[in-house]
Amino acid sequence: MAKTRTRFVCSDCGHATGQWVGKCPSCKAWNTVTEFKESANPRMERAAVAAGAIEARPLVDYTEHKTDRAGTGEPEFDRVLGGGLVPGALVLLGGEPGIGKSTLSLQTAMKASGKVLYVSGEESPEQVRLRADRLGVLGPELLILPETSTEGIVRAVKEHKPDLLFVDSIQTLHTPRVESAPGSVAQVRESTAELILAAKPLQLPVVLIGHITKEGAIAGPKVLEHMVDVVLTFEGDRHHAYRILRAVKNRFGSTQEIGIFEMRGDGLHPVTDPSGALVGNSDSRLSGTALAVAIEGARPLMVEIQALVSSAVYGTPQRSSTGYELKRLNMLLAVLEKRCGFKLGSSDVFLNLAGGIRLGDPGIDLAVVAAILSSTLDLTLDPKTALCGEVGLTGEVRPVARVEQRMMEAAKLGMKRIVVSGLVSKGPKPPQGLELVRVNRVGELQKVLF
Repeated sequence: MAKTRTRFVCSDCGHATGQWVGKCPSCKAWNTVTEFKESANPRMERAAVAAGAIEARPLVDYTEHKTDRAGTGEPEFDRVLGGGLVPGALVLLGGEPGIGKSTLSLQTAMKASGKVLYVSGEESPEQVRLRADRLGVLGPELLILPETSTEGIVRAVKEHKPDLLFVDSIQTLHTPRVESAPGSVAQVRESTAELILAAKPLQLPVVLIGHITKEGAIAGPKVLEHMVDVVLTFEGDRHHAYRILRAVKNRFGSTQEIGIFEMRGDGLHPVTDPSGALVGNSDSRLSGTALAVAIEGARPLMVEIQALVSSAVYGTPQRSSTGYELKRLNMLLAVLEKRCGFKLGSSDVFLNLAGGIRLGDPGIDLAVVAAILSSTLDLTLDPKTALCGEVGLTGEVRPVARVEQRMMEAAKLGMKRIVVSGLVSKGPKPPQGLELVRVNRVGELQKVLF
Protein backbone atom coordinates (compact mmCIF):
# COMPACT_ATOMS: atom_id res chain seq x y z
CA MET A 1 0.00 0.00 0.00
CA ALA A 2 1.34 3.43 -0.91
CA LYS A 3 2.49 5.68 1.88
CA THR A 4 0.51 8.82 2.57
CA ARG A 5 1.66 12.17 3.82
CA THR A 6 -0.23 15.16 5.14
CA ARG A 7 0.35 18.60 3.69
CA PHE A 8 -1.29 22.01 4.04
CA VAL A 9 -1.74 23.93 0.81
CA CYS A 10 -3.08 27.44 0.11
CA SER A 11 -6.05 27.29 -2.27
CA ASP A 12 -5.18 30.69 -3.78
CA CYS A 13 -1.48 30.43 -4.58
CA GLY A 14 -0.67 26.72 -4.02
CA HIS A 15 1.96 27.35 -1.31
CA ALA A 16 2.55 24.18 0.77
CA THR A 17 3.51 24.10 4.45
CA GLY A 18 4.09 21.37 7.00
CA GLN A 19 1.51 22.66 9.46
CA TRP A 20 -1.71 24.61 9.39
CA VAL A 21 -1.52 28.41 9.55
CA GLY A 22 -4.30 30.95 9.47
CA LYS A 23 -2.48 33.30 7.10
CA CYS A 24 -0.67 32.06 4.00
CA PRO A 25 3.04 32.97 4.19
CA SER A 26 3.21 33.47 0.41
CA CYS A 27 0.11 35.42 -0.71
CA LYS A 28 -0.91 36.72 2.77
CA ALA A 29 -4.49 35.49 2.34
CA TRP A 30 -6.46 34.44 5.42
CA ASN A 31 -8.23 31.07 5.92
CA THR A 32 -7.10 29.65 2.58
CA VAL A 33 -4.77 26.92 3.88
CA THR A 34 -6.44 23.49 3.79
CA GLU A 35 -5.25 20.04 4.79
CA PHE A 36 -5.02 17.12 2.39
CA LYS A 37 -3.34 13.75 2.31
CA GLU A 38 -1.54 12.49 -0.76
CA SER A 39 0.03 9.15 -1.50
CA ALA A 40 3.47 8.69 -3.01
CA ASN A 41 3.35 8.06 -6.75
CA PRO A 42 6.07 5.61 -7.84
CA ARG A 43 5.56 6.55 -11.49
CA MET A 44 6.30 10.20 -10.72
CA GLU A 45 9.43 9.22 -8.79
CA ARG A 46 10.67 7.07 -11.69
CA ALA A 47 10.03 9.91 -14.12
CA ALA A 48 12.00 12.30 -11.91
CA VAL A 49 14.96 9.90 -11.73
CA ALA A 50 14.92 9.25 -15.49
CA ALA A 51 14.76 12.96 -16.24
CA GLY A 52 18.46 13.34 -15.47
CA ALA A 53 19.39 11.11 -18.44
CA ILE A 54 18.59 13.89 -20.96
CA GLU A 55 21.65 15.88 -21.99
CA ALA A 56 21.75 19.62 -22.71
CA ARG A 57 22.23 20.62 -26.34
CA PRO A 58 22.79 24.00 -28.03
CA LEU A 59 19.59 25.74 -28.99
CA VAL A 60 20.80 26.20 -32.59
CA ASP A 61 20.64 22.40 -33.04
CA TYR A 62 16.87 22.51 -32.77
CA THR A 63 14.78 23.53 -35.75
CA GLU A 64 11.35 25.10 -35.75
CA HIS A 65 8.56 22.54 -35.76
CA LYS A 66 5.37 23.91 -37.26
CA THR A 67 2.17 22.20 -36.24
CA ASP A 68 -1.12 22.35 -38.10
CA ARG A 69 -3.98 23.75 -36.06
CA ALA A 70 -7.32 22.00 -36.04
CA GLY A 71 -10.38 24.20 -36.50
CA THR A 72 -13.22 23.75 -34.03
CA GLY A 73 -16.04 24.92 -36.31
CA GLU A 74 -16.64 28.03 -34.15
CA PRO A 75 -14.97 31.02 -35.88
CA GLU A 76 -14.94 33.20 -32.76
CA PHE A 77 -13.48 30.36 -30.67
CA ASP A 78 -10.77 29.78 -33.28
CA ARG A 79 -10.04 33.50 -33.42
CA VAL A 80 -9.26 33.65 -29.68
CA LEU A 81 -7.16 30.49 -29.84
CA GLY A 82 -5.07 31.99 -32.62
CA GLY A 83 -6.45 29.99 -35.54
CA GLY A 84 -7.54 26.71 -33.95
CA LEU A 85 -6.46 24.06 -31.48
CA VAL A 86 -2.83 22.93 -31.39
CA PRO A 87 -2.41 19.13 -31.07
CA GLY A 88 -1.72 18.21 -27.45
CA ALA A 89 -2.72 21.64 -26.12
CA LEU A 90 -4.57 21.97 -22.80
CA VAL A 91 -7.18 24.75 -22.75
CA LEU A 92 -8.78 25.97 -19.52
CA LEU A 93 -12.14 27.75 -19.93
CA GLY A 94 -13.45 29.65 -16.90
CA GLY A 95 -16.47 31.80 -16.24
CA GLU A 96 -19.27 32.66 -13.84
CA PRO A 97 -22.06 30.13 -13.17
CA GLY A 98 -24.76 30.27 -15.82
CA ILE A 99 -22.76 32.42 -18.23
CA GLY A 100 -22.73 29.70 -20.93
CA LYS A 101 -19.49 27.72 -20.52
CA SER A 102 -21.16 24.33 -20.98
CA THR A 103 -23.23 25.64 -23.88
CA LEU A 104 -20.13 26.95 -25.64
CA SER A 105 -18.24 23.70 -25.04
CA LEU A 106 -21.06 21.42 -26.22
CA GLN A 107 -21.76 23.63 -29.23
CA THR A 108 -18.08 23.53 -30.18
CA ALA A 109 -17.97 19.76 -29.65
CA MET A 110 -20.97 19.30 -31.96
CA LYS A 111 -19.38 21.38 -34.74
CA ALA A 112 -15.84 19.98 -34.47
CA SER A 113 -14.72 17.49 -37.07
CA GLY A 114 -13.55 14.03 -36.11
CA LYS A 115 -14.33 11.96 -33.04
CA VAL A 116 -15.05 14.07 -29.95
CA LEU A 117 -15.25 12.76 -26.37
CA TYR A 118 -17.35 14.92 -24.05
CA VAL A 119 -16.91 14.11 -20.35
CA SER A 120 -19.85 15.31 -18.28
CA GLY A 121 -19.17 15.27 -14.56
CA GLU A 122 -21.98 17.62 -13.57
CA GLU A 123 -24.92 16.61 -15.78
CA SER A 124 -26.42 13.31 -16.80
CA PRO A 125 -26.33 12.21 -20.47
CA GLU A 126 -30.05 12.88 -20.73
CA GLN A 127 -29.54 16.50 -19.64
CA VAL A 128 -26.72 16.92 -22.14
CA ARG A 129 -28.95 15.47 -24.87
CA LEU A 130 -31.67 18.02 -24.10
CA ARG A 131 -29.19 20.84 -24.53
CA ALA A 132 -27.81 19.28 -27.69
CA ASP A 133 -31.28 19.04 -29.25
CA ARG A 134 -31.78 22.71 -28.53
CA LEU A 135 -28.44 23.72 -30.04
CA GLY A 136 -28.79 22.02 -33.41
CA VAL A 137 -27.76 18.96 -35.39
CA LEU A 138 -26.13 16.25 -33.29
CA GLY A 139 -23.16 14.52 -34.92
CA PRO A 140 -22.83 10.72 -34.71
CA GLU A 141 -19.14 10.92 -33.69
CA LEU A 142 -19.80 12.84 -30.48
CA LEU A 143 -19.31 10.49 -27.52
CA ILE A 144 -20.67 11.32 -24.07
CA LEU A 145 -19.00 9.95 -20.93
CA PRO A 146 -20.65 10.60 -17.52
CA GLU A 147 -17.48 10.04 -15.48
CA THR A 148 -15.76 11.80 -12.57
CA SER A 149 -12.85 9.40 -12.09
CA THR A 150 -9.65 10.58 -13.74
CA GLU A 151 -8.51 7.00 -14.29
CA GLY A 152 -11.81 6.22 -16.03
CA ILE A 153 -11.35 9.16 -18.38
CA VAL A 154 -7.80 8.07 -19.21
CA ARG A 155 -9.03 4.54 -20.00
CA ALA A 156 -11.76 5.95 -22.26
CA VAL A 157 -9.21 8.12 -24.08
CA LYS A 158 -6.94 5.14 -24.72
CA GLU A 159 -9.90 2.99 -25.84
CA HIS A 160 -11.72 5.41 -28.17
CA LYS A 161 -8.72 7.53 -29.28
CA PRO A 162 -10.73 10.74 -29.83
CA ASP A 163 -9.54 13.76 -31.79
CA LEU A 164 -10.76 16.23 -29.15
CA LEU A 165 -11.58 15.92 -25.43
CA PHE A 166 -13.90 18.14 -23.37
CA VAL A 167 -14.04 17.85 -19.56
CA ASP A 168 -16.96 19.52 -17.76
CA SER A 169 -15.67 20.30 -15.23
CA ILE A 170 -12.17 19.84 -13.80
CA GLN A 171 -13.45 20.53 -10.25
CA THR A 172 -15.61 17.37 -10.34
CA LEU A 173 -12.74 14.96 -11.08
CA HIS A 174 -11.01 12.88 -8.44
CA THR A 175 -8.17 10.38 -8.27
CA PRO A 176 -7.75 7.72 -5.54
CA ARG A 177 -4.12 8.64 -5.00
CA VAL A 178 -5.20 11.80 -3.16
CA GLU A 179 -7.29 11.46 0.00
CA SER A 180 -9.37 14.60 -0.29
CA ALA A 181 -12.74 15.65 -1.68
CA PRO A 182 -13.25 16.45 -5.38
CA GLY A 183 -12.60 20.10 -6.11
CA SER A 184 -9.86 20.44 -3.51
CA VAL A 185 -6.45 21.84 -4.34
CA ALA A 186 -4.76 18.45 -4.46
CA GLN A 187 -7.48 16.74 -6.52
CA VAL A 188 -7.59 19.49 -9.15
CA ARG A 189 -3.82 19.53 -9.48
CA GLU A 190 -3.35 15.75 -9.64
CA SER A 191 -6.29 15.23 -12.02
CA THR A 192 -4.92 17.85 -14.38
CA ALA A 193 -1.48 16.26 -14.23
CA GLU A 194 -2.97 12.86 -15.12
CA LEU A 195 -4.81 14.32 -18.11
CA ILE A 196 -1.60 16.01 -19.30
CA LEU A 197 0.31 12.71 -19.08
CA ALA A 198 -2.41 10.97 -21.08
CA ALA A 199 -3.03 13.68 -23.72
CA LYS A 200 0.49 14.88 -24.59
CA PRO A 201 1.80 11.54 -26.02
CA LEU A 202 -1.39 11.16 -28.09
CA GLN A 203 -1.27 14.79 -29.34
CA LEU A 204 -4.84 15.11 -28.06
CA PRO A 205 -6.16 18.66 -27.50
CA VAL A 206 -8.11 18.96 -24.25
CA VAL A 207 -10.58 21.64 -23.20
CA LEU A 208 -11.17 21.86 -19.43
CA ILE A 209 -14.06 23.83 -17.96
CA GLY A 210 -13.23 25.46 -14.63
CA HIS A 211 -15.31 27.12 -11.95
CA ILE A 212 -14.44 30.53 -10.58
CA THR A 213 -14.44 31.91 -7.04
CA LYS A 214 -16.49 34.83 -5.77
CA GLU A 215 -13.47 37.08 -6.38
CA GLY A 216 -13.55 36.16 -10.08
CA ALA A 217 -10.44 33.93 -10.14
CA ILE A 218 -10.46 30.37 -11.45
CA ALA A 219 -11.08 27.98 -8.55
CA GLY A 220 -8.33 25.62 -7.49
CA PRO A 221 -4.61 26.12 -7.11
CA LYS A 222 -2.93 28.93 -8.97
CA VAL A 223 -0.52 26.37 -10.39
CA LEU A 224 -3.41 25.08 -12.52
CA GLU A 225 -3.13 28.10 -14.79
CA HIS A 226 0.61 27.44 -15.15
CA MET A 227 0.07 23.77 -16.05
CA VAL A 228 -2.24 24.43 -18.99
CA ASP A 229 -1.28 26.01 -22.32
CA VAL A 230 -4.25 28.34 -22.82
CA VAL A 231 -6.47 30.10 -20.27
CA LEU A 232 -9.75 31.54 -21.57
CA THR A 233 -12.39 33.50 -19.67
CA PHE A 234 -16.01 33.62 -20.75
CA GLU A 235 -17.61 36.75 -19.37
CA GLY A 236 -20.61 38.98 -19.73
CA ASP A 237 -23.77 40.07 -17.97
CA ARG A 238 -26.41 37.38 -17.67
CA HIS A 239 -29.06 40.09 -18.08
CA HIS A 240 -27.61 40.98 -21.51
CA ALA A 241 -27.34 38.80 -24.58
CA TYR A 242 -23.69 39.43 -25.39
CA ARG A 243 -20.80 37.28 -24.14
CA ILE A 244 -17.07 37.90 -24.60
CA LEU A 245 -14.41 35.20 -24.81
CA ARG A 246 -10.97 36.47 -23.80
CA ALA A 247 -7.54 34.85 -23.80
CA VAL A 248 -5.70 35.44 -20.52
CA LYS A 249 -2.81 33.15 -21.43
CA ASN A 250 -1.92 31.60 -24.78
CA ARG A 251 1.36 29.82 -25.46
CA PHE A 252 0.48 29.40 -29.14
CA GLY A 253 -0.93 32.81 -30.01
CA SER A 254 -1.81 36.32 -28.94
CA THR A 255 -3.67 37.25 -25.77
CA GLN A 256 -5.09 40.37 -27.44
CA GLU A 257 -7.90 38.60 -29.27
CA ILE A 258 -11.53 38.46 -28.15
CA GLY A 259 -14.56 36.62 -29.46
CA ILE A 260 -18.07 38.07 -29.16
CA PHE A 261 -21.17 35.88 -28.97
CA GLU A 262 -24.87 36.54 -28.64
CA MET A 263 -26.87 34.20 -26.42
CA ARG A 264 -30.14 33.12 -28.04
CA GLY A 265 -32.64 30.37 -27.44
CA ASP A 266 -30.85 28.03 -29.83
CA GLY A 267 -27.35 28.62 -28.46
CA LEU A 268 -24.48 31.06 -28.90
CA HIS A 269 -24.19 32.89 -32.21
CA PRO A 270 -21.02 34.76 -33.31
CA VAL A 271 -21.49 38.51 -33.66
CA THR A 272 -20.10 39.53 -37.03
CA ASP A 273 -20.82 43.25 -36.53
CA PRO A 274 -20.32 43.98 -32.81
CA SER A 275 -20.20 47.75 -33.29
CA GLY A 276 -23.62 47.88 -34.88
CA ALA A 277 -25.05 45.73 -32.09
CA LEU A 278 -23.51 47.80 -29.28
CA VAL A 279 -24.28 51.28 -30.62
CA GLY A 280 -28.01 50.86 -31.23
CA ASN A 281 -30.21 53.65 -32.59
CA SER A 282 -28.25 56.88 -32.88
CA ASP A 283 -31.18 59.07 -33.94
CA SER A 284 -32.91 59.01 -30.52
CA ARG A 285 -29.77 59.83 -28.51
CA LEU A 286 -30.17 62.03 -25.40
CA SER A 287 -27.74 64.00 -23.28
CA GLY A 288 -25.11 62.03 -21.38
CA THR A 289 -24.20 59.67 -24.22
CA ALA A 290 -21.09 59.60 -26.40
CA LEU A 291 -19.67 57.20 -28.95
CA ALA A 292 -16.20 55.74 -28.41
CA VAL A 293 -14.09 53.80 -30.89
CA ALA A 294 -12.17 51.20 -28.89
CA ILE A 295 -9.72 48.47 -29.84
CA GLU A 296 -10.19 45.05 -28.25
CA GLY A 297 -7.71 42.53 -29.50
CA ALA A 298 -7.36 42.93 -33.24
CA ARG A 299 -10.81 44.34 -33.89
CA PRO A 300 -12.17 47.88 -33.50
CA LEU A 301 -15.43 48.35 -31.62
CA MET A 302 -17.86 51.25 -31.53
CA VAL A 303 -19.35 51.49 -28.04
CA GLU A 304 -21.94 53.81 -26.56
CA ILE A 305 -20.81 55.47 -23.30
CA GLN A 306 -23.65 56.54 -20.98
CA ALA A 307 -23.13 58.97 -18.10
CA LEU A 308 -25.48 60.48 -15.53
CA VAL A 309 -24.44 63.42 -13.34
CA SER A 310 -26.90 64.57 -10.67
CA SER A 311 -26.81 66.39 -7.36
CA ALA A 312 -25.88 64.25 -4.37
CA VAL A 313 -29.02 63.84 -2.26
CA TYR A 314 -27.66 61.59 0.49
CA GLY A 315 -24.63 63.63 1.49
CA THR A 316 -21.66 61.61 0.25
CA PRO A 317 -21.48 61.68 -3.57
CA GLN A 318 -21.69 58.30 -5.26
CA ARG A 319 -19.32 57.04 -7.95
CA SER A 320 -20.53 54.00 -9.88
CA SER A 321 -19.13 52.45 -13.04
CA THR A 322 -20.26 49.46 -15.08
CA GLY A 323 -17.84 48.10 -17.67
CA TYR A 324 -15.22 50.78 -16.97
CA GLU A 325 -12.58 50.91 -14.25
CA LEU A 326 -13.84 52.93 -11.28
CA LYS A 327 -10.39 54.24 -10.33
CA ARG A 328 -9.89 55.64 -13.81
CA LEU A 329 -13.32 57.29 -13.65
CA ASN A 330 -12.33 59.04 -10.40
CA MET A 331 -9.11 60.20 -12.07
CA LEU A 332 -11.01 61.69 -15.02
CA LEU A 333 -13.39 63.48 -12.64
CA ALA A 334 -10.42 65.00 -10.82
CA VAL A 335 -8.93 66.15 -14.14
CA LEU A 336 -12.24 67.80 -15.11
CA GLU A 337 -12.40 69.63 -11.79
CA LYS A 338 -8.74 70.72 -11.77
CA ARG A 339 -8.15 71.51 -15.44
CA CYS A 340 -11.60 72.46 -16.70
CA GLY A 341 -13.24 74.04 -13.62
CA PHE A 342 -16.21 71.65 -13.44
CA LYS A 343 -17.18 71.28 -9.77
CA LEU A 344 -18.24 67.62 -9.62
CA GLY A 345 -17.22 66.97 -6.02
CA SER A 346 -20.82 67.34 -4.80
CA SER A 347 -22.47 65.38 -7.63
CA ASP A 348 -23.31 61.74 -8.12
CA VAL A 349 -21.67 60.29 -11.23
CA PHE A 350 -22.83 57.06 -12.82
CA LEU A 351 -21.16 55.55 -15.88
CA ASN A 352 -22.26 52.63 -18.01
CA LEU A 353 -21.05 50.93 -21.18
CA ALA A 354 -24.09 49.90 -23.20
CA GLY A 355 -24.57 46.24 -23.98
CA GLY A 356 -22.95 44.91 -20.81
CA ILE A 357 -19.48 44.96 -22.37
CA ARG A 358 -16.32 45.61 -20.33
CA LEU A 359 -13.41 47.50 -21.87
CA GLY A 360 -9.92 48.31 -20.65
CA ASP A 361 -8.79 50.38 -23.62
CA PRO A 362 -7.55 53.83 -22.44
CA GLY A 363 -8.60 55.19 -25.82
CA ILE A 364 -12.18 55.58 -24.60
CA ASP A 365 -11.19 58.18 -21.97
CA LEU A 366 -12.12 61.06 -24.26
CA ALA A 367 -15.59 59.64 -24.86
CA VAL A 368 -16.09 59.15 -21.11
CA VAL A 369 -15.20 62.81 -20.51
CA ALA A 370 -17.54 63.88 -23.32
CA ALA A 371 -20.43 61.87 -21.86
CA ILE A 372 -19.87 63.40 -18.40
CA LEU A 373 -19.75 66.92 -19.88
CA SER A 374 -22.91 66.23 -21.89
CA SER A 375 -24.79 65.09 -18.79
CA THR A 376 -23.47 67.96 -16.65
CA LEU A 377 -24.43 70.64 -19.18
CA ASP A 378 -27.56 68.72 -20.28
CA LEU A 379 -26.56 69.15 -23.92
CA THR A 380 -26.86 66.47 -26.58
CA LEU A 381 -23.82 65.46 -28.57
CA ASP A 382 -23.91 65.15 -32.33
CA PRO A 383 -24.97 61.51 -32.99
CA LYS A 384 -22.55 61.39 -35.94
CA THR A 385 -19.48 62.25 -33.85
CA ALA A 386 -17.12 59.63 -32.44
CA LEU A 387 -14.19 60.09 -30.06
CA CYS A 388 -10.94 58.28 -29.29
CA GLY A 389 -8.10 59.50 -27.11
CA GLU A 390 -6.37 58.95 -23.79
CA VAL A 391 -6.59 61.64 -21.11
CA GLY A 392 -3.54 62.34 -18.93
CA LEU A 393 -3.34 63.81 -15.44
CA THR A 394 -2.31 67.20 -16.80
CA GLY A 395 -5.41 67.34 -18.97
CA GLU A 396 -3.67 66.65 -22.28
CA VAL A 397 -5.30 64.34 -24.83
CA ARG A 398 -2.73 61.71 -25.67
CA PRO A 399 -2.72 59.77 -28.96
CA VAL A 400 -3.79 56.13 -29.04
CA ALA A 401 -2.66 53.20 -31.13
CA ARG A 402 -4.16 52.12 -34.45
CA VAL A 403 -6.04 55.32 -35.19
CA GLU A 404 -6.51 54.31 -38.83
CA GLN A 405 -8.53 51.22 -37.89
CA ARG A 406 -10.65 53.29 -35.52
CA MET A 407 -11.41 55.81 -38.25
CA MET A 408 -12.33 53.04 -40.68
CA GLU A 409 -14.77 51.59 -38.14
CA ALA A 410 -16.31 55.01 -37.49
CA ALA A 411 -16.76 55.64 -41.21
CA LYS A 412 -18.29 52.21 -41.71
CA LEU A 413 -21.02 53.03 -39.17
CA GLY A 414 -21.85 56.34 -40.83
CA MET A 415 -19.96 58.76 -38.56
CA LYS A 416 -19.28 62.21 -40.05
CA ARG A 417 -16.70 63.43 -37.54
CA ILE A 418 -14.10 61.84 -35.25
CA VAL A 419 -12.25 63.65 -32.44
CA VAL A 420 -8.66 62.51 -31.84
CA SER A 421 -5.52 63.80 -30.14
CA GLY A 422 -3.71 66.75 -31.71
CA LEU A 423 -0.33 66.03 -30.13
CA VAL A 424 0.73 64.13 -33.24
CA SER A 425 0.70 66.46 -36.22
CA LYS A 426 1.18 63.78 -38.86
CA GLY A 427 -1.02 60.78 -39.04
CA PRO A 428 -3.18 58.66 -41.32
CA LYS A 429 -5.71 60.45 -43.47
CA PRO A 430 -9.36 59.86 -42.60
CA PRO A 431 -11.62 57.99 -45.01
CA GLN A 432 -13.72 59.94 -47.45
CA GLY A 433 -16.69 61.59 -45.76
CA LEU A 434 -15.14 61.56 -42.26
CA GLU A 435 -13.90 64.85 -40.78
CA LEU A 436 -10.88 64.66 -38.49
CA VAL A 437 -10.94 67.03 -35.48
CA ARG A 438 -7.85 67.33 -33.28
CA VAL A 439 -7.82 68.50 -29.65
CA ASN A 440 -4.75 68.98 -27.47
CA ARG A 441 -6.35 69.42 -24.06
CA VAL A 442 -9.57 68.44 -22.33
CA GLY A 443 -10.53 72.10 -21.97
CA GLU A 444 -10.90 72.36 -25.74
CA LEU A 445 -13.42 69.54 -25.88
CA GLN A 446 -16.38 71.62 -24.71
CA LYS A 447 -15.89 74.17 -27.51
CA VAL A 448 -15.50 71.46 -30.14
CA LEU A 449 -18.51 69.36 -29.14
CA PHE A 450 -21.05 72.00 -28.12
